[in-house]
This record gives sequence, C-alpha cells and structure tokens, in this order.
Amino acid sequence: MSSNNSLQAELADFVLTLLPEWAEQEAVILAWPNADTDWQPWLDEVQTTYVDIIKAINEADAIVILLCREQELGTIKSLVPYRANLVCLLCDYNDTWARDYAFLTCESADGNIPLNFSFNGWGQKFDAKKDNQINLKVLAHICQLPMQSVDIVLEGGALEIDQNQHLISTRSCLFNPLRNGQIDEQSYLDIFHKKLGASHISIFQHGHLEGDDTDGHIDTLVRFSPLHGVIIQGAYNRPSDTHFKSLFKLRMECQSAFPSHAIYELPLPYILNDEGERLPASYANFLICNKSVLFPIYQQTEDIEALEVIQQAFPNHRIVAINCASLIQQFGSLHCITMQVPINTLKPSVIEHGKNGVCVL
Repeated sequence: MSSNNSLQAELADFVLTLLPEWAEQEAVILAWPNADTDWQPWLDEVQTTYVDIIKAINEADAIVILLCREQELGTIKSLVPYRANLVCLLCDYNDTWARDYAFLTCESADGNIPLNFSFNGWGQKFDAKKDNQINLKVLAHICQLPMQSVDIVLEGGALEIDQNQHLISTRSCLFNPLRNGQIDEQSYLDIFHKKLGASHISIFQHGHLEGDDTDGHIDTLVRFSPLHGVIIQGAYNRPSDTHFKSLFKLRMECQSAFPSHAIYELPLPYILNDEGERLPASYANFLICNKSVLFPIYQQTEDIEALEVIQQAFPNHRIVAINCASLIQQFGSLHCITMQVPINTLKPSVIEHGKNGVCVL
C-alpha cells in the first residue's frame, strides 16, 4: 500500500459525492448469463429472470445496458421483446455480478463522474481478470465524462449511502486482507470521505449470511430508504437459526447509528441447494429504480411478509416482486446482478439508441 502522505496527495485530486440509489436513473447495467458461466445448470430459469428484470427496469423509465457476448445475441433477441429499451455492449467477462465491478456514479462540480475501483473476485476467491477490465475497456466509452480510477479493491455491493452522505459498510468485507492487504481503518475513512463524499461513516461489525462469498456485503444486510428508513435483513422469525444472534446485534448497531430513523426488519428465509448447503437468500438485496423497487422473492412462505415490510419502507414506490429463486443458486440475488446509472452520466446518443428498441453498440 502507499504511504499515508502519498495517499493523501492522491485523494486531493478531485472531490466527488456518491449518489444514493434513489437518485433519478437513466439506465441499469446487467451482464447476460450464458452457458460458459456458472449459471449453466439453471440457465433457462436464470435467463427468464433476467428478461423479467429488463421488463421491470424499462417500466421504471430506465434503459438497460446489457453486457453480452456476440454469440449470445440471437438468444437475447429471441427472449427479449424487440421494442425493449436495451443496448447490448459486446464484451467478455468472467461472471455476471455487475454490482461489484461496474462503475459507481459520483456527482461533481463538472457533472457525473464514473468511478472505477479494482475488483479481484471478492478477495481472490474467483478469477475476475476480465470483470476487472470492463469499466475501462467497455463502459468508459459510453460515459459523458472521463472515468476516474481509485487504486484499491472495492465492490459496489460493499457500500450503501443516503442523501445525507452517511455511508455504511461492513468490517468483515473491508478488512479481508486479500482485498487491500493491511490497509487500516483511517485510510478507508479517508477514501470514503475524499473520493465518495461521505460525511458520516458507519462500519458494522455484525451480520453475515452463511454461503455469502462476499464476506458480508452491506447490500445483503442493511439498506436505506429515502424517507429516513433503515431496512435490515433480520432473523426475528427464526429465533433458533444460526444467524439470529448476529443479525440481532446488527439491528442494535443500526439503532445506535441511526437513532432517529425508522427501522424496518425483514424476515429470514431458509433455503438449501441440492447439495444441502445453506443459500444466502436476502430480501435486503433489492434494487431501487426511479419510482419502483424491484424486490427479490424466493417462493418461500416469508415472501408475503417481506413484501409487506418493504411497502411500508417505500410507501411512495411501486413494489415489483421478481422471482429470484434461480439467482440464489449461485449465492447472489437481484441487487448483486445490477448497477444503476443516474441521469446525465451516459452519452445522450447511447440513451437515444436505448429508447428505440433492442440495439447493439
């Protein structure tokens, strides 16, 4: 790692503010699942889920930027309605978890800046060399302003921020030494303040879902709503569950960090795969897309209660239930495969193409 002096000099280059997820959006980035990815055993079901998500994003007045391989274009065009607001970008990638390698969007005095961090497969667990090149080689070319890079490993799913620039993350994720070596907490705080405009930062110690390869991404645990709400993946409905104690302690941390916020706690589903492994199914892994909330359900009895909770947290939003039972088979869910793009970030020509039916750029 760089010395503290060189780090401070680097951070002084420009001032940005990470936009909250409910900032008005013009697009959402996805990466198409294909037979050469780990989705192969569930490919038909997963591709159907992607088509449902594309439809819901379009209905929320945003286009879809779809990373895909050229050989998949025929399949995509056969499954997606030809008038869908969809731009295909031809490229190669390791996997489809766009949340963790697509750029973050920050507001600046000069406009919206796409911000690139390094991605190394959640602490070198998986090969991510192709994913790590997507921003600079592919997505930078469709943005209005030049992409800025920060030379640390950081995933989009590891961060959540509200309109008051209160940023939250988890200690278990940030301090995995295979991400950024022995970087200390103050260095993280400096980066979050200087590069993402965070005025308050809370790094939670508790909460982790069994089977989660991300080391406890915040987007599986705690989310914000625009009406000063905090949505927590709880386990109150399963007091004997192995997650109960940790998620209860997480709730206590949230109440301490946000004493004036309304707390909305989601029930915990219990899902095993065919090998008997617990899957990290989280209802907190939803996507806010303009005036809609795309909400993951898993065909479990807890789905109904979870939908009631999220509607309370987002009374002014349309809640769109998306069956994510296939997504969770690969230990992720709806938020993990998406990355929102606020308005005035992409080139106007890209948006125009996207509004005129399925196209390839």
